[in-house]
Amino acid sequence: MNNGWTALGDSTRRTIFELLVESPRSVGELARTMPVTRGAVSQHLKVLKDARLVVDTRAGKHRIYRVDPEGLAGLRAELDRFWTKTLAAYKAAVEQPPEESQ
Repeated sequence: MNNGWTALGDSTRRTIFELLVESPRSVGELARTMPVTRGAVSQHLKVLKDARLVVDTRAGKHRIYRVDPEGLAGLRAELDRFWTKTLAAYKAAVEQPPEESQ
């Protein structure tokens, strides 16, 4: 899975992502705040990493996960494209003259 929208569609992954937005954390730190096992947190992080939403760095024997700014920028660019198209469609609808009834 490499789609950010799909990855964030899972509430547990979204919570993990939101925690990483606040600050970088290790798997253990995340697992202590979650109602799932450490192994489950690792699996969710893998999905987020595959979707390019998080990256990790080694710190001693731990891996520290943080939000990937490039991946997040890509997700935001997609959202901006949707918004731009929606606004253009709304503008076209508003500017269209009303139909006259016969």
